[in-house]
Amino acid sequence: MLKRISSENAIRYSRQILLSGFDLEKQEILLNSSVLQIGVGGLGCAAAQYLVAAGVGHITLVDDDKVDESNLQRQILHTEASVGLNKCESAKQALTALNSDAKIDIIQQRLSDDKLSEQVKAHDIVIDCSDNIETRNQLNRICIKQQKPLVSGAAIRMEGQLSSFLPSANNPCYECLSTMFTEQSLTCVEAGVMSPVVGIVGAMQALECIKILTDFGKPLTNKLMMFDGKSMEWQTYTIPKSTTCSACSAL
Repeated sequence: MLKRISSENAIRYSRQILLSGFDLEKQEILLNSSVLQIGVGGLGCAAAQYLVAAGVGHITLVDDDKVDESNLQRQILHTEASVGLNKCESAKQALTALNSDAKIDIIQQRLSDDKLSEQVKAHDIVIDCSDNIETRNQLNRICIKQQKPLVSGAAIRMEGQLSSFLPSANNPCYECLSTMFTEQSLTCVEAGVMSPVVGIVGAMQALECIKILTDFGKPLTNKLMMFDGKSMEWQTYTIPKSTTCSACSAL
């Protein structure tokens, strides 16, 4: 049964409902939407809090990692008291305090292809806040198979990137994007990252997710947006669809 916005929630989300083109109906779409988020680190903490604050009704968090003291510099849903807890459990506590109406499910383990496919199928959209290429490629393959939109973000050093992928015969996928780069992917442990950079990219992922769910504005389909924190510049590139892509060329 579809959930309806109560008078109290109408007040809570009034600043969004007042936006031109974003009305009560779109807010109710968010209330009835489900998001599968992989990763509750720097990107995931920022993305999840804005999704829940904006009124997304159901979010499932997936992460097998525990909070470490070195995470606190950028993973803002976790506190000093969270050190040692699973990141999903820590994030759920903070998100429930932010919006008690949101349904927040947690999965505290890495998922096999079959288990992940079940989760992707059960949600409206997937947001990739992971930090490794294997998980990103796994998500990409399964989102294509299940025909579910995927919002992908990454951040390292003073740089960030953002893309949205809507599976279709004409659109590229994450693997098409990854073929544009030949350098080996580094992690934050190896290269470092500035705290606000992950917040900027994670918040942008949440915005893309909301836009796609509610058909509001123009998503970054077929585009790669890159952020340079040193110069405070954004650049946007077109992602070509690879005719030899092992993930999407058969669409």
